[in-house]
Amino acid sequence: MTSLFARAPSIRIAPIPTTRSISYSPSALKALPFYLNNLRSTEQNDGKVLRMLMFGKPGAGKGTLSARLVKKYDILSLSTGDLLRQHIAERTEIGKQAEGIVAQGNLLPDDVMLKVVTSKLDVLHNKHWILDGFPRTLGQGQMLDTHLQNQNAPLSLVVNLDVADDVILSRISDRWVHLPSGRVYNMSYNRPKVDGFDDETGEPLTKRPDDNPEIFSRRLKKFYDSTSPLLAYYASPANKSARLVTLQGESSDEIWPQLDAVVRQSFPGIRDRAASMPQWRYSLSDPFAMEQEKRTMKRQAAVGNA
Repeated sequence: MTSLFARAPSIRIAPIPTTRSISYSPSALKALPFYLNNLRSTEQNDGKVLRMLMFGKPGAGKGTLSARLVKKYDILSLSTGDLLRQHIAERTEIGKQAEGIVAQGNLLPDDVMLKVVTSKLDVLHNKHWILDGFPRTLGQGQMLDTHLQNQNAPLSLVVNLDVADDVILSRISDRWVHLPSGRVYNMSYNRPKVDGFDDETGEPLTKRPDDNPEIFSRRLKKFYDSTSPLLAYYASPANKSARLVTLQGESSDEIWPQLDAVVRQSFPGIRDRAASMPQWRYSLSDPFAMEQEKRTMKRQAAVGNA
């Protein structure tokens, strides 16, 4: 497939061979209620905070790689869709405004989407985070940049996953998913133990409705049209804070060591997630959930020392 994308200049890292494993992207937890937004995280040791965006074509592995980062490190993964649904469910002012627009079948204006996203980002302070689903256009990217700069909490890393079009097309054609958990299998390189069934539950696997060449081609063109200007912006002098890195590979397993190295080298103070902590794709409920887990561990230690 001929590439439609004029790539923005950026730091490129060649793929590193590695063993392949089953990739998965568990769904996010229920978000922390907005009335608990005053929870603050502790300041990072070296002052370098990961505030990250990840771009990639449909099927490039954004969800899988984000999940691996969150599993390994003390990072929050924030979904724009989850935030919007939470605002609507909790009947916040933003939620009521958004619900009315959506009910009329209209897309949310950029300023409303910005409020949805920054309502959470503004209270994370020195916590590491990855934002998924926003920005999608150059205008949104510029608005987010301006807001974060004004909050003295600018973006620090933008990752572009560069996977060839024909590789992704082959990948999605062979892709099967376990919808309840989000686990993803590929018949070419990470087959399930039993074809057609999930390794963990034994439940049937399904195909995503949009995993076909025709729909993929339309999604790919839309991606190029919207993301090319965004990446050019983050590669330009207008981007004064975030480092743009392009990672190349044919699978998430090839790209993961590169991404891991970039995060570790750029943010040396980032903490590994404790082995005793729950290992899932964390959402905005994490600060509260982790504090509960810490208190439980302290009580268990006190009992053991008694």
